[in-house]
Amino acid sequence: MVLAGSINKEIVGWIGQAGGRAVGISGKDAALVTAEKVQGREPNPLSGIERHVDLGFVGEPVAVDPSILRSLAAQGFIPVVAPIALGADGHTYNINADTMAGAIAGACGAKRFFLLTDVAGVLDKAGELMTDLDPAGIAALKADGTISGGMIPKVETCVAAVEAGVDAAVILDGRVPHAMLLEIFTRRGAGTLVHA
Repeated sequence: MVLAGSINKEIVGWIGQAGGRAVGISGKDAALVTAEKVQGREPNPLSGIERHVDLGFVGEPVAVDPSILRSLAAQGFIPVVAPIALGADGHTYNINADTMAGAIAGACGAKRFFLLTDVAGVLDKAGELMTDLDPAGIAALKADGTISGGMIPKVETCVAAVEAGVDAAVILDGRVPHAMLLEIFTRRGAGTLVHA
């Protein structure tokens, strides 16, 4: 598997070069994440009518046991988690990395969940950054088409993380140098904050 193999180990190597001590694992290790096959129904983009599609081994997290992460962190290691997990049916499933990270953040009781992406955050219809959203506001923005496409799973992941106990989730532009520091140490922040 490329995600748990070469990509994961490359990230571990980068952290090591920067002076950190990282360990590459996947959701399969120590039953960190248990997955379930994504039910294959989606709207036809042309007609809007739902249709059945087989997505293969695409899954979503249904349970998270973060004890392995706590053990690694207690020993000073930075866990790098590949987004694959074992299902109860014995199959290995690929999980959307944002979705898996949000599920893990919720299970760990994280104070903040940072989702780095290649856009500034959630933009309004005029293209301006929206800095503060809650689940009701997100639902309204999805309904009127302001939030669409690839931003939908990102905001849904943020909402799920907040509903699981994370104080707030932030969608940040990872292309901006020091984006996380700007978010943490400036009054306005640098992205879109999602809170309960």
